[in-house]
Amino acid sequence: MNDFINQLAFGWYPYLAVTVLVVGSIFRFDANQFGWRSQSSQFLRKRQMVIGSNMFHMGILVLLMGHFVGLLTPINVFDALGVSHSFKQTTALVVGGIAGVVAYIGCTLLLHRRLFDSRIRKSSSWGDILVLVLLWTQLTLGILTTFWTIEHLDGSEMVKFMSWANGILTLDPAAPQRLSEVALVYKLHIILGLTLFLITPFTRLVHIWSAPIGFLIRPGYQIVRSRRVGRERSPTHGPAGIAPSYGGDTVMRTALDEGRAT
Repeated sequence: MNDFINQLAFGWYPYLAVTVLVVGSIFRFDANQFGWRSQSSQFLRKRQMVIGSNMFHMGILVLLMGHFVGLLTPINVFDALGVSHSFKQTTALVVGGIAGVVAYIGCTLLLHRRLFDSRIRKSSSWGDILVLVLLWTQLTLGILTTFWTIEHLDGSEMVKFMSWANGILTLDPAAPQRLSEVALVYKLHIILGLTLFLITPFTRLVHIWSAPIGFLIRPGYQIVRSRRVGRERSPTHGPAGIAPSYGGDTVMRTALDEGRAT
């Protein structure tokens, strides 16, 4: 029975989660583009939202990048580069630990804001709250794994996860067996991570596909103001203090009335 559950959770479930993630996201984009957003409520308790959101997103981006590079890169690549498993494990522990704590604090602020502000809670759907609860739980599990990771700084546990992830990519039927002996907290962390993939197309998490990565590499802009000295003019090209002319010459009402009188 344990072998069947292990095969189900780490052999079949990953393919189901990734398939639903990709196919479901495509269908949602095609059918409901106007719902493709994070559905922010930033006009309420904006300061807490800004701090929590920035901390969460910065931390989670580092964690996602670290997980994808660390798990999906073939072991032979690290061996060829001369990166030892112990060094990789220690680096992942330090960098991932800091990023995890930052993301955890940010997620806690967002969840507190969502649950304990009556106006925000009433305007939130069950899906909004569920996503934050699952993310908070996932970050909690991730932080808890550090206590087991410290006991395996030789990188032996990391090799198991890398072998499993690479086995899933190469359709290796023996991949689930590599996680049969790891600690339960690791298994829960992986299963919940796959579950987040599974629900992404049906929740606000779908906006990860629209992350403004181009914003980080956009060209700089320079604001140039004219030094010309002249009479002050309004934004609509008319003298200041007079009604806007929307691009045309401004004619004062008194002059216009005098012209009509004559």
